[in-house]
Amino acid sequence: MRPQARSEQEVAAIRAAYDRARQVMQAGDLDEAELQCRGAIPRFGRDPNLLCLLGEILIRQRKPQEARTWFGKTLKMLPDFPRALEGTGLALLAERNPADALAFLQKAASLVPQRAKTQLALARAFSQTGHGAEAEQAIERAFRLDPSRAALAEATDAHAAGDLDKAEKLIRQVLSEQPRSVSAMRLLAQVAMDASRPRAAIELLQRTVKLAPGFVLAWNDLANAWMKEERFDLALETVAHAIELDPEMPHSHMIRGNILAKAQRHEEAIEAYRAALENSPRHMGALSGLGHVLKTIGRTDESIEAYRSCIQAHPAFGEAYWSMANLKTFEFNPEEVEVMLKMVQDDARVADEPRVNFRYSLGKHFENEGDYATAFGHYRAGADLRRTHEMYDPVQTQVIHDRIIQTFSRAFLEEREGWGDPRPDPILIVGLPRSGSTLIEQILASHSQVEGTAELPDLSRAIRDINRSREDRAEYPEAVADLPREAILELGERYLQRTRRYRTNTPFFIDKMPNNFAAIGLLHLILPNAKVINARRHPLDSCLGSYKQLFFKGQAFTYDLFELGQYYLQYQRIMDHWHEVLPGKVLDVRYEDMVHDQEGQTRRLLEHCGLEWEDQCLRFYETERAINTASSEQVRQPIYTKALNFWRNYEAELAELITILEPLLKDMPEADRPASLG
Repeated sequence: MRPQARSEQEVAAIRAAYDRARQVMQAGDLDEAELQCRGAIPRFGRDPNLLCLLGEILIRQRKPQEARTWFGKTLKMLPDFPRALEGTGLALLAERNPADALAFLQKAASLVPQRAKTQLALARAFSQTGHGAEAEQAIERAFRLDPSRAALAEATDAHAAGDLDKAEKLIRQVLSEQPRSVSAMRLLAQVAMDASRPRAAIELLQRTVKLAPGFVLAWNDLANAWMKEERFDLALETVAHAIELDPEMPHSHMIRGNILAKAQRHEEAIEAYRAALENSPRHMGALSGLGHVLKTIGRTDESIEAYRSCIQAHPAFGEAYWSMANLKTFEFNPEEVEVMLKMVQDDARVADEPRVNFRYSLGKHFENEGDYATAFGHYRAGADLRRTHEMYDPVQTQVIHDRIIQTFSRAFLEEREGWGDPRPDPILIVGLPRSGSTLIEQILASHSQVEGTAELPDLSRAIRDINRSREDRAEYPEAVADLPREAILELGERYLQRTRRYRTNTPFFIDKMPNNFAAIGLLHLILPNAKVINARRHPLDSCLGSYKQLFFKGQAFTYDLFELGQYYLQYQRIMDHWHEVLPGKVLDVRYEDMVHDQEGQTRRLLEHCGLEWEDQCLRFYETERAINTASSEQVRQPIYTKALNFWRNYEAELAELITILEPLLKDMPEADRPASLG
């Protein structure tokens, strides 16, 4: 059945709906673009371009089977519609079915022989079916037809596939011929961001918006880039341009919310997310972001409401389920559990990232139910899948720790005693994840003289500054050896200057970046009077807690029990070194000791930090402050004992980890040792 003729007014309405959805898709907000299409289809459901646009969005979301449904609807109306034929072919390629894809793409190419993008898709199908000569011919046709568009299309595919070098080469080829192509500049900036070259990305985007001041998508990209550099003032100024250009685009308001949330301006972030939801009530990113901010400031019931609104609108959005499970005190209802179980069984339609989220969420659910074997099965499935997407080399960890230990010897540190900035403002809390660091932070932040901030990246930036300053390409840690006294002082001053944006007026502040444990020697050089607390916990509880935790980014060593155990041994080795060469610098605080003797351990903490006793530190759970870590809900209640020796519930599943950690475990009291070690 062919579409009926439409009035001019209806055609204009379809065009407006189509253009908005396509613009949102180009901005990278695929979930909102999908919503825009689905909202328009009931009114204009027989418009072939709208149906195909939804199919193309679904392909980008890695839902090729569902995409074929919408292309199929189009082909029932218009069997020779080239866009639907091409879309079906691309969906089949995504499903790794190049033989069937080839037939659709050949037909599309015969109908629109002048379309370069179709020729490139046809080349992929030929290549994957073993027709190398035909693939080369299709690529040549594409570049003859439209060299720049073909190159950009190929660069986009390469970028999506993670081949950044190929993508950059193709884009620069386009820019050499069309130096004012803002689309090419924007894509090159995206490649630069993915290659961890934010300054290059910012320069490209600044040129882009100068050439095209009305390019909303580029303004939003630039705002995101400034945010990642933590230049929140410039990020907010930039996104304001995007909102002024198109006040109704929810993606821009969501970006503004993200910037404000990262800048710890939580109430303003809530307003920004709500502004996005006024324009699009089911906007996935805004609902999720709203939930995160509400959780951070302790408005738990409201955060759960936001997350549940998100999963009602988007049942396959695994991140929202994990966000609720990650509250630690939350329990799913039976309907939500049923949805999650269905999602992990649907191999074809659920991509890896949401599948991982569902696995960890199910692990937490069954753990709450006391079914530890089933829980661990889900945790392991999620960890195994996530590990395939992580880059981690345990040998590299050992090598860098060897180099640090060799560089920061006792003699080295004594020769440079007193070189850095003498101000005592920072209190660093280090250790492995899930070892009680958030509890220690909350206790200290309850003191009137101490401000809790966040997990700050500024000590790592000091290391990057050292590497960048070297023309001879010497790197940290060896590069520290010949730094003059004034350079060491400058590094300390810069750390305090950078961290000032997180502070108000308290004399002391907390930097709770756990992985700073490897940089304690550098910290002592640049800030000799900074205090360090090492959060310790039973090795098996510490490692198990990390293994069960799905981290947003980083901590790549936590998704494999062997690598996790080896990392713990490396952590122990380097902490032993700091205790040896900097006696008294680091205070170890064991979670178990804090649970059994809260007042005694709190007094140790305050004494180490040079702070007077305040009773409020014992009532840390009454302190209202934003908490960004996974323990946010747990530290808003008094200390409890149920987490002690929790590893015993999983002892059978942790055999591999127990073997690796045996050198540490065998020396522990009998009550804390696994049964297999006697």
